[in-house]
Amino acid sequence: MSNAITYVRRSLTICVAILVSQLGGVDSADRAELFQSTNLIPRSVLFGNPERQAPELSPDGKYLAFLAPRDGVMNVWVAPVDDPGNAKPITNDTVRGIRIYFWAYDGKHLLYAQDQNGDENYHIYRTDVITGETTDLTPGDKIRAMIYSLNERTPNELLVGLNDRVPQLHDVYHIDLQTGERTLVEQNPGFAAYLIDHDNKARFALTFSPTGGQILLSRDQAGEWKPYLEIPNTDALSTRLSGFDKANAHAYLIDSRERNTSALFSLDLETGATKLLAEDSKADVAGIITHPTEKHVQAVSFNHTRTDWKILDADLQPDFDYLKSVESGDLNITSRTLDDRLWTVAFAPDNGPVKYYLFDRDARTADYLFSNRTDLDDYTLSPMTPVIIKSRDGLDLVSYLSLPPGSDGDGNARPDQPVPTVLLVHGGPWARDQWGFHPLHQWLANRGYAVLSVNYRGSVGFGKDFTNAGNGEWSLKMHNDLIDAVEWLVAEKIAPRDQIAIMGGSYGGYATLVGLTFTPEVFTCGVDIVGPSNLVTLLNNVPPYWVPILPMMKDRVGDWTTEEGRRDLMSKSPLSLVEKIQRPLLIGQGANDPRVNQVESDQIVNAMKEKNIPVTYVLYSDEGHGFARPENRLSFYAVTEAFLAEHLGGRFEPVGDDFEDSTIAVPEGADQVPGLNSALDASAS
Repeated sequence: MSNAITYVRRSLTICVAILVSQLGGVDSADRAELFQSTNLIPRSVLFGNPERQAPELSPDGKYLAFLAPRDGVMNVWVAPVDDPGNAKPITNDTVRGIRIYFWAYDGKHLLYAQDQNGDENYHIYRTDVITGETTDLTPGDKIRAMIYSLNERTPNELLVGLNDRVPQLHDVYHIDLQTGERTLVEQNPGFAAYLIDHDNKARFALTFSPTGGQILLSRDQAGEWKPYLEIPNTDALSTRLSGFDKANAHAYLIDSRERNTSALFSLDLETGATKLLAEDSKADVAGIITHPTEKHVQAVSFNHTRTDWKILDADLQPDFDYLKSVESGDLNITSRTLDDRLWTVAFAPDNGPVKYYLFDRDARTADYLFSNRTDLDDYTLSPMTPVIIKSRDGLDLVSYLSLPPGSDGDGNARPDQPVPTVLLVHGGPWARDQWGFHPLHQWLANRGYAVLSVNYRGSVGFGKDFTNAGNGEWSLKMHNDLIDAVEWLVAEKIAPRDQIAIMGGSYGGYATLVGLTFTPEVFTCGVDIVGPSNLVTLLNNVPPYWVPILPMMKDRVGDWTTEEGRRDLMSKSPLSLVEKIQRPLLIGQGANDPRVNQVESDQIVNAMKEKNIPVTYVLYSDEGHGFARPENRLSFYAVTEAFLAEHLGGRFEPVGDDFEDSTIAVPEGADQVPGLNSALDASAS
């Protein structure tokens, strides 16, 4: 561990020098206080298991469930709603931890989804709240289950989709929650998905057109599926049905056709007439609140730079007005009882833990339940500032900036002098970054880096024109947006031009590889997490259940089925330009990743080895598309932290015991990261 100790001393020296230069005339007492306020936040605080999170009320209001560690693994705990402190664990996952769970409407069972080692073949499990008995409702090898319907009208039933007959297609099954008996309801002839109404009927089916658009089908009087609504490819990511009214006579339609941003409409299913319910000129529909039993829309959220709720039901306005006075941060309702008397609500700030409350609507009182990480209260956290960066062709890139604590003396969201910076690129690409508490932002800012997340073209939430501007632009205009963000960082004196790293997962990993190959002199170093290196092999190796959506991938990414299309995709693939890499690269990969297969990392690592270009490759045998087990997260970020400190000069926490119980393997380049070899040796002994 001698190398690690050396680098800790060096990084602390650098940190002190930076602080002294920034503080100028501040007296020594203030200087010491500021340094104390920026103590290193342990990785375990940011990336270990949360203390408690995701509270959910049982439909009858008798119980409160939440996720919390049991013997170090996340499980579901349940308490009487009037005695939350008397919670007991009722599930006993011992490996990956439970991340997704639901109450059954019978109030007696909880349901949760779990895969094996990151393969994303999720099974649905039922747990009895009283006995803790757990049953796999969807047993079988290499099958992926999805919940289609949980319905208060049929509290003892569940509709699921299963691809046990044909791997590419999900048939619809009825499951009796009491007995576990499974009955086939719909045999899928080739649809991507079904939409189930409140009578548990498959009301619509969804398929993709050859051009990447969507077709909604409904049954005619003879029971045959016929096209009902066609959605052009330009609207396929921003137009969809989102539930039904109580009588199943109207559907709620999120629609961007004949407009740019999607709005919420009520669609008369008999006449086809629509009625506008809510819209925003800058943002798409982000969320919908409907009454738990009456099913009418009560509120709609939009998110341009922050979440904004539009209240449609006057009954909710006093509730929202009161809750805004309880805590700061963006408000979200996480659960409601069927009688709508009790809610659990979450307040999510940018510089602190998420806080959860139990809200009694009748009494108009909100009782604090818990926060997800109370240990964050011991540290100075950084605010996240929304900024809008102009792309070279005039697009607004909604972005989020975090600065190291103490670096912004006048509070103008600019450091007093440029600081090393990490450009953190989101995955998808059909996703988005948003304001709030972001562990990676807080971690990197605490280590001395500015952090910028950019919603580049192709991101969703800002209107279909912005999303569609990314079609076919992988490594081209999508990458230009990131380069424009780099230029903005330099022009705004946030970052020195020669101290900017790029980091991201999935598409963000691809963007990292593009950054180091297509623009090899822009970034100081890069961290690629499960990013594709070859777009042809990426699209040739998708999970079987992605097959129905491949027309959309062909439209938005490229055509891997023709020679011309493959040439175009290879021209956008970092693997084709490996010889251009000049800057240090760290790659993290899960061996069981079904979306971005291990071959994507293997092939670029092998190509770099053949050309004698150094690279560090970290591999996990029990992970998939990202690192779910906290032991693996901690180990990877320990490596990343030392890697960034070596090349950007920030602070870092020694590895310590963060390799313990991790499956970390480093098949290539351990000697490229200070202290990594000795940490691996120590963990193996």
